[in-house]
Amino acid sequence: MLKVEDIMTKSIVYVKPDTPIYKAMELLVEYNISGIPVVEDDMTLVAIVSEKDILRLFTDPDDLRNKTVYDFMTQPVIFFEQHENIADLCECLANNDFRRVPVTSNGALVGIVSRRDIIRSMLQEEPLVAMGIEN
Repeated sequence: MLKVEDIMTKSIVYVKPDTPIYKAMELLVEYNISGIPVVEDDMTLVAIVSEKDILRLFTDPDDLRNKTVYDFMTQPVIFFEQHENIADLCECLANNDFRRVPVTSNGALVGIVSRRDIIRSMLQEEPLVAMGIEN
């Protein structure tokens, strides 16, 4: 059975809690992603900030130039350890409205898995079965 580490994206875009919120917005657009893990200096995962979180900018009329990721991030964050079963992660994503899950090793961020990563993996593993075509 596939493990989370088998399909996770290892080149991770991440931010720190004190990152300006506009920088996080730029990263979301630049990398065409819908969420970014938030880490401490030692790469310990502390939260996630998503497009949905950032939409709150429109409802908060305070001075936005001084807002940071900390002001918008979601805590606690749901995550999976790299050696966990991919079926458990699939169930988690199917039963929640978020699109990605950070992956850790002993608390440190090592990857991320999105819904698209799982679908891509399914197509690579069994492309004919995934398309409904039997051998």
